[in-house]
Amino acid sequence: MLKFIKGHMESIIGVEVYPLISLLIFFTFFVALFWWVITAKKEHIKEVSNIPLDS
Repeated sequence: MLKFIKGHMESIIGVEVYPLISLLIFFTFFVALFWWVITAKKEHIKEVSNIPLDS
């Protein structure tokens, strides 16, 4: 099964760029998420964390 998939993927022109694009999207998302967590205001974090307890 893996040999069939590998042979099929090798026949696609430019297929080597897709893993790079997915890695860049993954890395950018988590860097942005990390940046948001570091720069988020503490009041906002407390307000959002208490939403389930308000009802």
